[in-house]
Amino acid sequence: QVQLKESGGGSVQSGGSLRLSCEVSGYSYSEYCIGWFREVPGKTPEGLAAINSDGTTAYVDSVKGRFTISQDNAKMIIYLQMSSLKPEDTATYYCAADFGGLTPVQALGLMTHVGGMDYSGKGTLVTISS
Repeated sequence: QVQLKESGGGSVQSGGSLRLSCEVSGYSYSEYCIGWFREVPGKTPEGLAAINSDGTTAYVDSVKGRFTISQDNAKMIIYLQMSSLKPEDTATYYCAADFGGLTPVQALGLMTHVGGMDYSGKGTLVTISS
């Protein structure tokens, strides 16, 4: 069974950096698209970044130039390097996966819907103080 486990969240001051990790296990597909989204209570989930098995990436405008998604194919870990963090980046961050041939751009849109992707993790909390 496919499982995704996020880690790396925490509390940092505005302007700081964090690197989130998403460990993916239990899959047997050669193609995938994995992304990061965040949720704040009372707001629509926001798809942030996605990467597929051939390394193509996509980002939402609000994080372009600040967040970088990458992958370690050997370990099957997807990273989200976040820099120049702002208080409005405070949220619970989730990774999500699809194995049906989505493009990263499509994944950004689907992650705005609960259950839009095939699988997601339990999330990691990021708190940015001013």
